[in-house]
Amino acid sequence: MNVFERYAPFIQDFIYRNGWETLRGVQVAAGEAIFGTDCNVLLSASTAAGKTEAAFFPILTLFSEDPPASVGAIYIGPLKALINDQFSRLTELCTDAEIPVWHWHGDVSQSHKEKLLKHPSGILQITPESLEALLLHKHAYIPKLFGDLRFIVIDEVHSLLRGDRGGQTLCLIERLSRMAGVNPRRIGLSATIGDPEGTGRYLAAGTGRETVIPKIASGKVKWRLSLEHFFTTPGVEESPADEKAALPVLDMKTDTAPENSDPGFAYVFEHTREKKCLIFVNFREECEAVTTTLRGYCEARGEPDRFLIHHGNLSASFRETAESVMKDDEQCMTTVTTATLELGIDIGRLERAFQIDAPFTVSSFLQRMGRTGRRGLPPEMWFVMREEQPEARAMLPETVPWSLLQGIALIQLYTEERWVEPPKTDRLPFSLLYHQTMSTLASSGELSPAALASRVLTLKSFERIDKEDYKTLLRHLIETDHIEHTETGGLIVGLAGERQVNSFKFYAVFKENEEYTVRSNSEELGTIVMPPPVGEKIAIAGHVWIVEEVDHKRHLVYCEQVRGKVPAYFGQCPGDINTKVLERMRNVLAEDKIYPYLMKNALGRLYEARSIARLGGVTTEPLINLGGDMWCLFPWLGTYAFLALERFLKLKCAKELGLTALDPARPYFIQFKMKATREEFFEVLKEKEKQPLDPMELVYPGEVPLFEKYDEFVPPELVRKGFAYGILAIDEMKSRIRGWESRP
Repeated sequence: MNVFERYAPFIQDFIYRNGWETLRGVQVAAGEAIFGTDCNVLLSASTAAGKTEAAFFPILTLFSEDPPASVGAIYIGPLKALINDQFSRLTELCTDAEIPVWHWHGDVSQSHKEKLLKHPSGILQITPESLEALLLHKHAYIPKLFGDLRFIVIDEVHSLLRGDRGGQTLCLIERLSRMAGVNPRRIGLSATIGDPEGTGRYLAAGTGRETVIPKIASGKVKWRLSLEHFFTTPGVEESPADEKAALPVLDMKTDTAPENSDPGFAYVFEHTREKKCLIFVNFREECEAVTTTLRGYCEARGEPDRFLIHHGNLSASFRETAESVMKDDEQCMTTVTTATLELGIDIGRLERAFQIDAPFTVSSFLQRMGRTGRRGLPPEMWFVMREEQPEARAMLPETVPWSLLQGIALIQLYTEERWVEPPKTDRLPFSLLYHQTMSTLASSGELSPAALASRVLTLKSFERIDKEDYKTLLRHLIETDHIEHTETGGLIVGLAGERQVNSFKFYAVFKENEEYTVRSNSEELGTIVMPPPVGEKIAIAGHVWIVEEVDHKRHLVYCEQVRGKVPAYFGQCPGDINTKVLERMRNVLAEDKIYPYLMKNALGRLYEARSIARLGGVTTEPLINLGGDMWCLFPWLGTYAFLALERFLKLKCAKELGLTALDPARPYFIQFKMKATREEFFEVLKEKEKQPLDPMELVYPGEVPLFEKYDEFVPPELVRKGFAYGILAIDEMKSRIRGWESRP
């Protein structure tokens, strides 16, 4: 019996109604894995391949044959918008079978939730944060709600593999399973998985089951891909290029930008009218700026506004308006967005996507590319690289078009190797440990220290946390009144802890955007979101500043003005660039290859960059003399290995080398003054690398690097340890130094 024949009659009818002549590869593979095994399943297939239906067709078939006595399947989605989108799709599918579909998040009515509590059945769609709230406030209902739970489907599972949110999701699944006395199969769905085997192990954690990863045949997909470069100053001439080798523009202009417009934004403006497009940017602030600029062009031209905006800090009504308009095929609007529309929300037929500068990961590039090409159209993305014109007397590293190289590297890594970033699951998640400790205690009431440790430390996310560190955390939480002792020696949530767990913000482990006021002496410069650590640079009020002090309690940043450019963004997972990307960027400079998607300006700028890099020795020599005692190091290391190297130089090598004025532009280069010679530099690094190195030695004295949301409630010594052992990529850094030893 083939998969289609195995489906329930109402599933077969659904397929007929939708005019599907054959099942897709992912649907066949999912059916064989779910029907034919009792294992967890990881489904990896391209965007819009039908992964959700592929998972639920066999699940619903099994439910129709043997109805569960409670909620039978949980669908966990990373975004409320994705939940809402999938809700309507699943409801249509399940209506004929009379299998209820429920959704649970902050925008769902209380009456809908009450019906589920009274009649638990069918499928529940929920975000990790809403699942946290459910376990916290409805813990008494959990056995009734999920006593016959058989499947947990995790959509866009790759988005949960970076940072604490993935760890939280895994904790919640384990806690729910224990409370309900069930061991449901887990089904992971994603379009971009870099390490399927590692992801499969992550998915299976604590289940005692293996994960089946079907090989899904997919036909060749033809991309419409272009990459163009612009200097931000109007009227600046781009470098000449071999126009015959360059890609011509993929489509004709449909509009004309106002005079003296920013060339890159003008290019986007002129190719979006009467089109339905997405414009991806990397940061919320950039999203606001691009939208404002493009709307200004509409006003200047006397045209109706044709640009929408979508990012995580907007109200739900603004986001939903944008989503609704984009779904309407009759409206040719363009939405400027961050990663919030990167995931699988159905926004209808998109003609193309623009990407302003390079994203940080291959995964993001693929997700964004995959938003287009639906309903028979080929995927189409236009990269728009913007760069300030280098000053005539600019130092060598400032003349390199880093974003251009990064964009090319991301594309080439996938087209050449099908490489995508692997999950990072080796951190010491002390912030998450605090969160799950408080959540467990708040939902359970009084627990003995041993019982609390047994419930929390046995969760898979905390397998690298030792018992002594947990004791340190509990003692600190008792001292700070987040936890308090009862007369019988048990533990309950304290007054300070209640303020946290009783806030709706507690459900999330990711940081909400909080604004900090920036000051220089007595002058207020403005506000920023998510201040970087001391020693980082920021741009505000038209200048560059170095952070001298961060007051997290008063939300103040104190800084001093410096010269130079702002380095790569650092401090959140989206800015974590993998070492493999940096190495491919170096190869872009070193090789003579012409990439077929480069347009005239981009090709000319690449020619120029290669010429400058080769003349300066950047492609063959990591350490370049900039004149006198000024030097620049090009390590070609990813964000966290770069950070380890920077600290290694400051704390272990600076004295011997006479290093001063060390100025990093993460993760691209480090400029500094040095009294030593080139040979002495590498000799010192060689000797220091061979010496035993405790990661804690690379934490600055008195430093408490607060990266995760609840780090401020964790003992400083554990925050330091988590940073040293879980963030700094010391092995990778040391490997690079050993590679320098064998230089010719």
